[in-house]
Amino acid sequence: MLKQTFKQKIILVTGGAGFIGSHLCDHLVKENKVICIDNFSTGKEKNIDFLLRHPNFEFIKHDINIPIDLEKLPELKKFKFRWQGLQEIYHLACPASPSKFNELGVDVLLTSSIGTKAMLDLALKYKAKFLFLSSSVIYGKAMPGEELKESYVGQSDPLGYHNCYLEGKRFGESLVYNYRNQYDLDAKILRAFTTYGPRMKLTDGRTISSFVAQAMEDKDIIIEGDQNVRNSYCYIDDLVNGIIKMMKSNEFGPINLGNPEDLPIIKVAKKVISSTDSKSQIVFKQREKGAHVSHIPNIEYAKDHLGWEPVVLLEAGLDKTISYLKASKSLLEFNHNRQKAD
Repeated sequence: MLKQTFKQKIILVTGGAGFIGSHLCDHLVKENKVICIDNFSTGKEKNIDFLLRHPNFEFIKHDINIPIDLEKLPELKKFKFRWQGLQEIYHLACPASPSKFNELGVDVLLTSSIGTKAMLDLALKYKAKFLFLSSSVIYGKAMPGEELKESYVGQSDPLGYHNCYLEGKRFGESLVYNYRNQYDLDAKILRAFTTYGPRMKLTDGRTISSFVAQAMEDKDIIIEGDQNVRNSYCYIDDLVNGIIKMMKSNEFGPINLGNPEDLPIIKVAKKVISSTDSKSQIVFKQREKGAHVSHIPNIEYAKDHLGWEPVVLLEAGLDKTISYLKASKSLLEFNHNRQKAD
């Protein structure tokens, strides 16, 4: 039986108020009806404020680990949801800020297991296409600077608060893989490598946002390792384009999405210092035992099968990201001062 086609698809994005999710919603809502679900554990209403008045956008504050019946939500009547159902699900929900892993470790694991199962069951119910956004962390330990193909299998330790994200993503991938095989579900897996851009949080513990936060306070910029430490950085627009290409494709994955150009982290730190007129100094410290190792993607499969590769240069992407983070800090300080005055 052929699937019914609609003028506009109804698309569900979990974690839609997060850094990556909000950019994805922004793109999808131009041609589709978008339901954004987020519980604001790490996402922010500010990220989707500009979308709330869009007729093709609806936000639902909800924890996906708790059962939800979309057909009973009055907010979705305008989409004629009970008649049309869902056509696509982008499952991005999962706290991804390293600075929050100690606090939200259980939530990370439950969202990657219970939450992922709930979304897969929705996909089965509505015969919707499903995309799981995994992460390069699943590769575990690798040699620094080693370019990783999708077939790489690294070592990992399930213990330690940082590894909740790694183990959650590994379980999520296995669950998606088995749903696809057992139920013939059109379910896909993407592995995102280090991504940056506007709407990152200053306090999320990621390299670039941490550098900017330290630079704006004229604090030392800390690099774990020495001046030879390298990483790759993919701009958010490039990642979102890859995610959408994957959903439109006949590929199941897993497929790497990231920037294969590995750069000295010290170069990024110097760019941040100059762009913020900071007096910060760059300080190197010994890498902690068991600390996360940066991963460099091999993206040949994405090039050949999705026609995708990153196009935004680091200089241009950093300029936009730093401008956003500087404005974000100014707004936080303004609100703080106003609250003190009140």
